Amino acid sequence: MRDRAARTRTGTLPGLPEAGPDPRVRVDLAHLRGLEGRARALSFLPRQPARSVLNGRHASRLRGRGLNFEELRDYLPGDDIRAIDWKVTARTGTPHVRVMTEERDRPALIVVDQRMSMFFGSVLNMKSVTAAEAAALAAFRILDQGDRVGGLVIGEEVLAEIRPQRSRAALHRFLATLVRANGLLRADAPDVAPIGLDRVLRAVARIAPRDHLVIVLSDFDGIGPGTDRIVSGLARRNDLVLVPVTDPMAGAVPADLRMVVSDGSLQAEIDTGDAAVRRDLSAFAQGRLAEVLDWQRRFGVPVLPLSAGEETLPQLRRLMGLGPR
Repeated sequence: MRDRAARTRTGTLPGLPEAGPDPRVRVDLAHLRGLEGRARALSFLPRQPARSVLNGRHASRLRGRGLNFEELRDYLPGDDIRAIDWKVTARTGTPHVRVMTEERDRPALIVVDQRMSMFFGSVLNMKSVTAAEAAALAAFRILDQGDRVGGLVIGEEVLAEIRPQRSRAALHRFLATLVRANGLLRADAPDVAPIGLDRVLRAVARIAPRDHLVIVLSDFDGIGPGTDRIVSGLARRNDLVLVPVTDPMAGAVPADLRMVVSDGSLQAEIDTGDAAVRRDLSAFAQGRLAEVLDWQRRFGVPVLPLSAGEETLPQLRRLMGLGPR
């Protein structure tokens, strides 16, 4: 959001003294890599604490790793009769069983929104920073669990893909891509048409056709007419986890705020002292979260809402049913 608050936080207003990068506004590679140790407290495996949002009380459970077909062989005494392949048995006249082995890992795709709509923060972090920190924490933990991890970084005009790999180099490449996208966000950025959410989710469906863990961190700006259908398909074929990132101002617009907002060429002043203006702003901001929560209800998708007004890791611990450290 190109508003006065964002310009003030990033030091782009005329007359302000120059300052170093604010970690609440920008992320760097050293900071994201430094989250590795703290990520060990989290878990994205099917077995979750009783109070975790991912444990099945609020939505479908994480299914975890699947099974791979190994071979067909003759039935032997002691085999589980549930493994009998009745079609092959009928065709050959002798009992056959299907031998399955557990997959060694489950690929994960972490989708991180770094579009201009994420470049806003009124209390602690920019939403883009909170999303980046949560993505790094998830990536380190998933790789540590032995699973492949990759990412999709959404910029204002580009999508950067890192295919899931069980590789530390690939994880660091994902983090470096995320840092570069975050560094392009600035209050005086040129006005361009952002990538729509439907296009992003179609790319996710192409990279993760089935049996992936897909984590989407975004403010879900730009929900389109086909988004419902794409989300439903992703949820049927994958373990889809939605992480809407919001700012505290979305729930309580101050009554004494005057903002200058701009699309890069035109400017408008908003006075929240007007009750009608304040009501319309709150309804607009909360509408996206309401849509995501509706997907939770309709499609059984776990939702982990994060606020840019709080530290990232304590929120994730709380959502996953873990106590304070």
